[in-house]
Amino acid sequence: MTIRLPFEWLVALRYLREGRMQTALILSGVVGGVAVIVFLTHLITQLQASIIERTLGSQAHIVIRPTEEVALRSLPADSTSSIVQPRAQRLRSVDQWEAVVGLAAATPGVVAVSPVVSGAGFALRGTANKAIALNGVDPARYRRVVHIDDHLVAGRFELSGSDAVIGVELAKDLGVSLGDRIRLLTAEGRDDLVTIVGLFDIGNRDLNRRWVFVSIRLAQSLLDLAGGVSNVDLAVDDIFGADAVADRLAAQTGLQVDSWMKTNAQLLAALRNQSVSNGLIRGFVVAIVAVGIASVLVVSVVQKQREIGILRAMGASPGKIMTVFLLQGALYGLVGSALGVGLATGLLYFFASVYRNADGSPLFVAQMDPTIVLSACAIAIVVGLAAAALPARRAARMDPVQAIRM
Repeated sequence: MTIRLPFEWLVALRYLREGRMQTALILSGVVGGVAVIVFLTHLITQLQASIIERTLGSQAHIVIRPTEEVALRSLPADSTSSIVQPRAQRLRSVDQWEAVVGLAAATPGVVAVSPVVSGAGFALRGTANKAIALNGVDPARYRRVVHIDDHLVAGRFELSGSDAVIGVELAKDLGVSLGDRIRLLTAEGRDDLVTIVGLFDIGNRDLNRRWVFVSIRLAQSLLDLAGGVSNVDLAVDDIFGADAVADRLAAQTGLQVDSWMKTNAQLLAALRNQSVSNGLIRGFVVAIVAVGIASVLVVSVVQKQREIGILRAMGASPGKIMTVFLLQGALYGLVGSALGVGLATGLLYFFASVYRNADGSPLFVAQMDPTIVLSACAIAIVVGLAAAALPARRAARMDPVQAIRM
């Protein structure tokens, strides 16, 4: 059984075959353009996700703290003004923190809430001593905010009684390991012996050297914060919507509420600059591909004026002539996008196998995002049709008599 193609398809495919060199050149441009779009978009998206994961892997998305205290120092009696100056800050509890926890948990977008008691102290072992940041947490709640279990290298993240979990760098500095005991001392003059039940490696040497996790009750005792918590940590479902959630909670509670977007403003600016750069590159690539397709088809129209005139004289309508050239533009986009996706996939797997992080893990995952692929293919086809529109319109408007004479 022979399949007969419509008139427009037969003519379009014949023109593509006759201009093999032109077809190959323009297809190369489309393939390269689609490959650049898919490869760069996927690479930048993966790198941004990796950076955000590494940054937020050790911190809460939103932190609620007590407002800072201020003191008024009056000027002489003949003055009508006063100076507001900071008061010496002391560790204070979040006012009515249980109600704040309940309010935060009921806020749309918040997926986890963890009260935390944190303060400065020292870790001592024999003659060695190191300054630390003491964190009292409820393990069940805290691991939902910060995935600390993913960073454990030994032991467990279970805190009860005098248990403690410390970083690998602090363990090296003190010369301790699982099961050893160290003394924790705070500025309030309180101290206690704790047993190391876990070691973590967050990927940040400073945090690995400073952070010590204990139970909330033990931290409250050491930091003289009976029944209170110093901050409430939150995790949200949309990390880029953290600012809006933080503003809502600040207005409702009157407390100091900071999102990761505020505390990592420089990182956020860098990520946005990357996105802008990616958008500009995609725009330039699309423009270059469109110009290439349009120029080739314009040349094709000029070269085939006599043939177009003959087709018109034989009864081919202007609509059919226009469809012939639109089909060529669409085929350039369709075939070029398919080959471009294949090239981009090969590049991704190659670079993923060559470039790795310091710990040996892949710099990014060589896994194609269907959304990126489909959007790139759609862009290529639309650009092919748009670039072919002007040459197609010019061909359709040709006077058959004048075209045959030329």
